[in-house]
Amino acid sequence: MDNHTTVSTFLLLGFSSFLDLQDLLFVMVFFSHVTILAANVSIMVAVKLNHSLHIPMYFFLCGLSFSETCTTVVIIPRMLVDLLSDSKSISIPECTTQMFFFFGLSGNNCFIMAAMSYDRYTAIHNPLHYSILMTPKICFQLMMAAWLVGFLVSVCIITIVFNLSFCDSSTIQHFFCDISPVVHLACDYTLSYEIAIFVLSAFVLVGSFILIMISYVFIGSIVMKMPSAKGRYKAFSTCSSHLTVVCIHYGFAGFVYLRPKNSDSFREDMLMAVTYTVLTPLLNPIVYSLRNKEMQIALRMTINLHQHYPLTPAETMTLERFKLQNGQSVHPYQAAQESPECSVDCTAIATAELV
Repeated sequence: MDNHTTVSTFLLLGFSSFLDLQDLLFVMVFFSHVTILAANVSIMVAVKLNHSLHIPMYFFLCGLSFSETCTTVVIIPRMLVDLLSDSKSISIPECTTQMFFFFGLSGNNCFIMAAMSYDRYTAIHNPLHYSILMTPKICFQLMMAAWLVGFLVSVCIITIVFNLSFCDSSTIQHFFCDISPVVHLACDYTLSYEIAIFVLSAFVLVGSFILIMISYVFIGSIVMKMPSAKGRYKAFSTCSSHLTVVCIHYGFAGFVYLRPKNSDSFREDMLMAVTYTVLTPLLNPIVYSLRNKEMQIALRMTINLHQHYPLTPAETMTLERFKLQNGQSVHPYQAAQESPECSVDCTAIATAELV
C-alpha cells in the first residue's frame, strides 16, 4: 500500500479513564471470555461427535460458533493485556492485522446468520425437497461464500483506511483498532473515503439483515395461520429469543458503523463495542443451541462421554425421534407436513422449534 504515514505506532486509550475499575474490568472480561470459549467449543465438539446433529442447521451453527470464537480471540486477549499494562501501544502492522480479522470475521458472522435464515426459508418454502436443496455441498458453498464475502469486504476497508496519512495524534480512543477512531487520526480523511466505508459497512449489515428479515416474514406467515392461540404463543416465544440476539447484534453494530461520526461519539462507541464483542458472543450459544432440546442432549452425552449416566425417558424419546428424522433425511418441518395427523398448527410449531 502506498502509505505516507509518519506515525509508526498507535496508543490504545481504551479504558484508561476508568483507572479505579481496571482490575474489576479485567476479571469480568476474563471470565466472560473463558465462558464464551467454553460454550462455543462445547457446541462444536457436540456437533462433531453426534452424528444425529450432522444436518444443515447444526452445520451452520457450528460454523457460527467457530467464527464467534475467532472474533473474540482477535479482540479480547489484547484488551486483557492492555487492562493490566501501562504500555498500550500497538504498531500499524498489528493494528492492520487486528482490523482485518475483526471485520472479516464480523462480516462472516452476519452472512452465516443469513445462510441460517436461508436454510429455514428453504425448509418452509420447499419442505418436500429440503434434503435435495440443502445438500452438504450446498451448505459448504454457502459457508465458504460467507467467509469469502466477509474477508473481501474487510480487505476493501483496510485498503481504504491504511492508505490514509496518519500525521496528527496517534491516540486511538478505543480498546481495539476500530474504523472510526483510526480514520479520524488521518490528515487526508475526506467525504469520499467516509462514503466508501459507509457503503461497505451497509452492504454487510443491512444486506444480511434484510435476508434474515425475509426469512422471518415467511416464518411469520406460517405462524399466523395457526388456529390455536397456544401454538402461536409457543412459536412467537421461540422466535423472540433468536430475534433478540439478532436485534442486539445489528442494533449496536448499526448504531456504531452506520451513523455519522465525530470525536465526541467515540466514547459511546467504545462502550457499545463491549456489547457486540463480549455480550453478544456470550448470549449466542444460549439462544442458538442451549435452549434446543437436541443440543442439550448432545452436550450432556458429550460431557458424560466416559461416564454412564443414563438419559431420562423424555430425553431418549426426543433423541430417537430426531435420529429417525435425520436418518430418513427428513427435516422436522417436512416430517410435520407429511404426517396425516398433523395440522398447520403442528407444522408451524415444528418450524418454530428450529429457530
